[in-house]
Amino acid sequence: MPVEIRALTPDDHRAIEQIAQFCTHAFRTIAPDYMTTVEEAREEIAESFADDRISRVAVDGDSNTAIGWIGGILTYEPFAWELHPLAVDPGYQGHGIGRALAADLETQVKARGGLTIYLGSDDELGLTSLHGIDLYPNPLEHLARIQNLKRHPYEFYQKCGFVFTGIVPDANGFGKPDLLMAKRVG
Repeated sequence: MPVEIRALTPDDHRAIEQIAQFCTHAFRTIAPDYMTTVEEAREEIAESFADDRISRVAVDGDSNTAIGWIGGILTYEPFAWELHPLAVDPGYQGHGIGRALAADLETQVKARGGLTIYLGSDDELGLTSLHGIDLYPNPLEHLARIQNLKRHPYEFYQKCGFVFTGIVPDANGFGKPDLLMAKRVG
């Protein structure tokens, strides 16, 4: 299947609607309170068109269907961008779409003078060995021994070249940390 990655624009109504539909399913198993409705997904997509953002879509070249979406947010001008969000239609996961989107975002960030892309990847559902435990007094010791129990996306990001740079204990309530990862691109 040929895949095209291109800018997502506000007038791309068909792709926006397709993304809004699959996002409600794509995040269900990793972030149950994020983009739970099509309307929430549409709002997130609309926000991705701001001047300090990058919004890219992966399209199945055979069917002209949106199958993936990635965004970038300029947070430390001009050098560091947050990867937010990354979603692939569940029916297309495991086919390299996410990796292609991440690589494309790297190219886009580098072209804008960026040096680093970072992200936070929450564990609200017990997907890692860090869920449900008190990470203090030394959170980094726990992070160094992390185990992926149920397909947490941090291993996907590692395969894309991201490394752990920190952790926010209890970011989503006790025992529900946010794993911080980054990658140099410039």
